[in-house]
Amino acid sequence: MAETTVAEVLAELAALEDPKARAVNEKHGDDHGVNLSKLRALAKELKTQQDLARQLWATGDTAARLVALLICRPKAFERTELDTMLREARTPKVHDWLVNYVVKKSPYAEELRQAWFADPDPVVASAGWALTTERVAKQPDGLDLPGLLDTIETQMKDAPDRLQWAMNHCLAQIGIEHPAYRARAIGIGERLEVLKDYPTPPNCTSPYAPIWIAEMVRRNG
Repeated sequence: MAETTVAEVLAELAALEDPKARAVNEKHGDDHGVNLSKLRALAKELKTQQDLARQLWATGDTAARLVALLICRPKAFERTELDTMLREARTPKVHDWLVNYVVKKSPYAEELRQAWFADPDPVVASAGWALTTERVAKQPDGLDLPGLLDTIETQMKDAPDRLQWAMNHCLAQIGIEHPAYRARAIGIGERLEVLKDYPTPPNCTSPYAPIWIAEMVRRNG
């Protein structure tokens, strides 16, 4: 499918539209009706096409943007371009894929982490927290872990949903990866009770930080 046009991709996505998939996606805040396995298969056929990725992103269509994020070259985007894209990414799946598949692989990841971390827009700030969580796990040197715990302790309880989720993930990651802070992380989770009653399917780990930390530490031996 070399030299594919935007119109051809949009037509393919329209053919994949499934009312059942749309109903499931809309429950999670995503306004498209394409099964993600089929969307990934389409992207695999297209292979990497940076120009097409930019054109698909510009349509504003959620499914088209998801394809764009799978066929782009993460390192080809400028810092300002990624900042603009994040602020345009208002559905959860587009936001998550942009951060995880593109920004994390960008040479600007650390600059953007710092810029987004305390952004007044909580959805933008949640991306800063997601990038911070990545560093907690993989490159903690230079991070102020006690300071992060202070912020989580004072702000997570009343944070908007997406930001709260990202802060909670960071809390759990600190507890899992850093034994010196584990007791404090668990204590914060127990006091705040964020996501304590989150409905968790069988065989899945609860996102409630004390349970999440204990389970991952157990698995890691």
